[in-house]
Amino acid sequence: MEPVTLRTERLVLSIPTSADAEAITAACQDPEVPRWTTVPSPYSRKDAEEFVAKVAVWWADRAETVWAIRRDGGLAGMIGLHDIADHPGGADAEIGFWGVADFRGQGLMTEAGRAVVDWGFAELGLARIGWRAVSGNVPSARTARALGFRYEGEARLALTSPRGRDDGWFAGLLASDDRAPVAWPVLHPEA
Repeated sequence: MEPVTLRTERLVLSIPTSADAEAITAACQDPEVPRWTTVPSPYSRKDAEEFVAKVAVWWADRAETVWAIRRDGGLAGMIGLHDIADHPGGADAEIGFWGVADFRGQGLMTEAGRAVVDWGFAELGLARIGWRAVSGNVPSARTARALGFRYEGEARLALTSPRGRDDGWFAGLLASDDRAPVAWPVLHPEA
């Protein structure tokens, strides 16, 4: 599959390239990125270059669709649909994302997420998109809830990374869901 560029009111989502390696490397020095994701820590320029190369292969194989989130030309984060799998009754995938510290708290991840979710349901024909995060990752959970994901539970030591195992929160969004945010038991009402 050829990479697709998505546009929103404030963002351009496009495949990361070798020109992004320095910005990706810098963003992954923020301890919050490896704390909540599976990126290597410490993160090197070589890691970024290998990641960019993998993304091109993932797109070509229709295994994953990863976009660099760009605002005013700067790298604001990464978002993607991972583990795309075709099944009888419709395909599924998992959404994943991380944001650059300077761009957090501006609603950009929710904006990018809406574009990716819309595209996944319309263009990939997904029946379901899953979300998971290390238990306690409230910013990610807020984004998923804002996108209409339904909290499905917590699983003990269900997530693995180079750090080992973590408890995980899980949620899902069906193509037929209305996407209106609903209460999540792990988030306070004001969250």
